[in-house]
Amino acid sequence: MAGRRAVDPGEVRAAVAAVGPWLDDGGAQPARPALAAAIRLSLRTLEQIAPGNSVEVRVPPFAAVQCVAGPRHTRGTPPNVVETDPRTWLLLATGRLTWADAVEDGRLTASGTRSDLSSWLPLVRIDAA
Repeated sequence: MAGRRAVDPGEVRAAVAAVGPWLDDGGAQPARPALAAAIRLSLRTLEQIAPGNSVEVRVPPFAAVQCVAGPRHTRGTPPNVVETDPRTWLLLATGRLTWADAVEDGRLTASGTRSDLSSWLPLVRIDAA
């Protein structure tokens, strides 16, 4: 299988900035295509900066990626899984929410010894609206 092209940081920043007002509680939920672009591009950025297959990061219903170096998992439920909703993921990706706070508040589930992604976050910085 051919590898994906590198993610353009400007494209990621633009996609995430488009949903910025929603992240800052100042706007309505963005249209599904805008939200999907922000999620997918930010997850691909994570996949690019933390290559590997030991952790599966899920942001339903938009995307899931495998990242972080370590043992590859190919069957059944992976031993290292992170799952959260779209808004929480984007808050983490932009540094508006810390990993520790998200875990403590129950906004994400993280299982497995490699599932702490805090060292790779935030992925993108955008100015608050």
